[in-house]
Amino acid sequence: MTALRVLQVGAGGMGRAWLGTVAADPDVELVGIVDLDLDAARAGAEHAGDPSIPVGTDLTVLAAETGAQAVLDITVPVAHHPVTLQALHAGLPVLGEKPAAQTVAEALSLAAAAEATGKLFMVSQSRRYNDQLVAFRQHVRGLGAIGGLGTRFAKAPHFGGFREQMDDVLLLDMAIHAFDSARYVLERDPVSVYCESWNPSWSWYRGDAAAAAVFAFEDDVRYVYDGSWCAPGAETSWNGDWRASGAAGTALWDGDHDPSSDLDGTAGAPSPAASVGHEIAGALTSFVHAVRSGETPDGEVHGNVMSLAMVEAAIASTRTGQRIVIDAVLERAHAEALAAERHDAVRDRLAAWGSVREALSASVPAP
Repeated sequence: MTALRVLQVGAGGMGRAWLGTVAADPDVELVGIVDLDLDAARAGAEHAGDPSIPVGTDLTVLAAETGAQAVLDITVPVAHHPVTLQALHAGLPVLGEKPAAQTVAEALSLAAAAEATGKLFMVSQSRRYNDQLVAFRQHVRGLGAIGGLGTRFAKAPHFGGFREQMDDVLLLDMAIHAFDSARYVLERDPVSVYCESWNPSWSWYRGDAAAAAVFAFEDDVRYVYDGSWCAPGAETSWNGDWRASGAAGTALWDGDHDPSSDLDGTAGAPSPAASVGHEIAGALTSFVHAVRSGETPDGEVHGNVMSLAMVEAAIASTRTGQRIVIDAVLERAHAEALAAERHDAVRDRLAAWGSVREALSASVPAP
């Protein structure tokens, strides 16, 4: 089968990780690199192993020149909305780095743009592509009625660059992975959240690098997140440390090894599930399959918006000191998206939605 011809936008630090992943995947062919910094684009081409790869600063122009069939949006979060929108309107499916956009309103705009153009926009929520996480969900399914799920996350990375200058850096840039995984494991969506965030005195981040949140999910299930990005010593896995409690027992996952469950003294032995691949390589494989098959992939923008809504609701809660209802966040974002939209077809799609939650869930694949 002919490789999918992809154009990558963004050749920075994360962009290089993607360039290496693309180069290693026989089902894709990198036909061009777009970056506002042409030197970075050229360096990216060398990193990909082929300095002759065309580079440019304009997505639409380079896509037309190279015959690209899809776009990888590996830009910084502030650029996700304009870059993905440009690609969709150029008739190209998009696989983008998380978050889908900088705000829920922008993410809703992109979901409506995907509807209006009929093109796929998939978000690479890469930490879902982990066979141990899939196995953990299998263990949780064996616990009967679920009462609660918790994640403890403690790391101390010194990134430099844009992350150390972000507002709400932990919640927006890292906690979204755990929030998204919680939705996956619980197979439910959030209803409300109470959250507090803060920045310890020794933190090297400008924005809050620590947070604690309690989410209420459907069926009265609770999800508790306790995280810090400036917690040196005795660090957890990058995936965090997980515990789920149910009527029949408890499931555990340390984020790095195979999960387990204790069913009142008996070790759980759930049925194995198919492999989903590993992180961004798994996301890329899923995207290529979706483009070729027309199937809706895990991470399609409609399904992914709720994970970003969890982040935005948690940030609103820490700002106001109040419990925040997720549907209120969605409806406010919908109004903002309608007011800001400049594309008639996209505005028409947004206006046609009734309940935002229902509009989003209509496009989510069955688990």
